[in-house]
Amino acid sequence: MFDNLTERLARTVREMRGLGRLTEDNIKDALREVRMALLEADVSLPVVRQLVDQVKERAMGQEVMKSLTPGQAFIKIVQDTLVEIMGEANEELALNAAPPAVVLMAGLQGSGKTTTVAKLSRWLKERKKKTVMVVSCDIYRPAAIDQLETLAVEVGVSFFPSNPQQDPIDIVKAALDHARKQFIDVVIVDTAGRLHIDEEMMAEIKRLHAAIKPIETLFVVDSMTGQDAANTAKAFNEALPLTGIILTKTDGDARGGAALSIRQITGKPIKFLGVGEKTTALEPFHPDRLASRILGMGDVLSLVEQAEQAIDRGEAEKLALKMKKGKGFDLEDFRTQLQQMGKMGGVASLMDKLPGAGALSKEAKGQVNDKEFNRLQAIISSMTMHERRNPDIIKGSRKRRIAVGSGVEVQDVNRLLKQFAQMQKMMKQFQKGGMAKMMRSLKGRMPPGMSPF
Repeated sequence: MFDNLTERLARTVREMRGLGRLTEDNIKDALREVRMALLEADVSLPVVRQLVDQVKERAMGQEVMKSLTPGQAFIKIVQDTLVEIMGEANEELALNAAPPAVVLMAGLQGSGKTTTVAKLSRWLKERKKKTVMVVSCDIYRPAAIDQLETLAVEVGVSFFPSNPQQDPIDIVKAALDHARKQFIDVVIVDTAGRLHIDEEMMAEIKRLHAAIKPIETLFVVDSMTGQDAANTAKAFNEALPLTGIILTKTDGDARGGAALSIRQITGKPIKFLGVGEKTTALEPFHPDRLASRILGMGDVLSLVEQAEQAIDRGEAEKLALKMKKGKGFDLEDFRTQLQQMGKMGGVASLMDKLPGAGALSKEAKGQVNDKEFNRLQAIISSMTMHERRNPDIIKGSRKRRIAVGSGVEVQDVNRLLKQFAQMQKMMKQFQKGGMAKMMRSLKGRMPPGMSPF
């Protein structure tokens, strides 16, 4: 997400950082770049105008013009203004009601609503320790109810059965009655996808809303529709009292205009981002963290939170103890690390949050992808445990067997072993307490903006 915007803004940021003083001319040049970058990212024109005007007004202030580091002061202004426009801080779901708290999901056809119901259920269950029940009122789309049931089983939450012959109001009333008897904390109601111009369908969801009085009414919208996402959200907000928005498919959206436009156009907060197809791929929306990512500064806080959720603490402690005792880092350890990375959303998700990753070229980013990491795992999995623990024994015939077993060429096995040997060398330096040495050895090999110093 934001690949193009980050690339453009990161370049402007680098140029501004080196300035000894700010003048009206160089501020004007920088703002022209910012404006073009935002328009290319499909941010709506009124939002672009507002952001640029706010940045210009603040940047022309005496405090900034006379600052010892005017370039950095300018960057801070851009960051603060982005945060303001996207909504200051993360707005959590308001679930402080007598159980069951009802969450009504609305959205267009094909926006990823049913999958988002499953993602949100999982998030509430794992992060908030809530008991969750899901129910489908979509009596129109073939297999919509079956799809939700399958997803509910996958994420481990309760499912209330319904069928296409029932009236949506009857379905939801029966579901809520069941939830009260079972002491369920949260009920998530999946509704039929509709077009905002379809008066009959809009009337149905209004009746549903009036019947269940949800504590949260969330609008699910596809971020890849750009400005249209913001305009559609606005139209729905005029029909329904929305409390928040969930942006889906943000991992496939290189522009990111919707995230920057929605809050300003609708007045409603973005509460979550859908960042992939898996049911774990849902992130709370933090405007300050996203502004950092847009400016190529990364998002270390989200990275830490992801690690806390995904990394097996026992495995991490086992590896730390092994290294402490002076035992070598082997291919089995390497495979475990690759698996942990996969649990954290894969390489693309991690790269997006690393400081300085915005400065990487598209070619460099293309070389580090989940497909390549999956291939590495496949090669290691084709080895015997004895080979993983003793990589030095992997010679000619063993390499050929491993290549055949993992569906790759012998050259790919050689490449993996070479990469592993380099990593092993680094781990040895780290083992001897040579963190500074290891960082020095990395310096110069890292891309601009990602130097450890």
